[in-house]
Amino acid sequence: MSNIIQKGGCLCGEVTYEFNQADILSAHHCHCRDCQKSTGSGKATILLIPESSLIIEGDLKNFSVTGSAGSTVSRGFCENCGSPLISFVEENPDLKFIKAGSLNDSSWVSPNSSFFSTSAVPWSPVDEDIHSFTHNPDFA
Repeated sequence: MSNIIQKGGCLCGEVTYEFNQADILSAHHCHCRDCQKSTGSGKATILLIPESSLIIEGDLKNFSVTGSAGSTVSRGFCENCGSPLISFVEENPDLKFIKAGSLNDSSWVSPNSSFFSTSAVPWSPVDEDIHSFTHNPDFA
């Protein structure tokens, strides 16, 4: 990935963020029920990035739940307009998940894989051209 500054934010502009595109670790589609509920869609497309590479302006409100894999997932959104922006697993707070749809320009995003393919709904199927995991992958 190139050294391009990418920017994004919420619908109302109260919360914005930026990062160097070269700092993105990977991109994925997540079809778990929690991501479906939190996005109101069939999946969440997320970019994984170290927290140290992300600059956020404005305040995120967080809502935490026990995720499908048993860890605590904290989802950050604009408290004014409700746009979902950045999530993280509380057991690993140094890794953030940016919602790709919140980018100002997401044309460069290319997901590497899909998670929770067993939860995919027929109207938002798993992309057969990339690797899919039935649940969260084991990166250990």
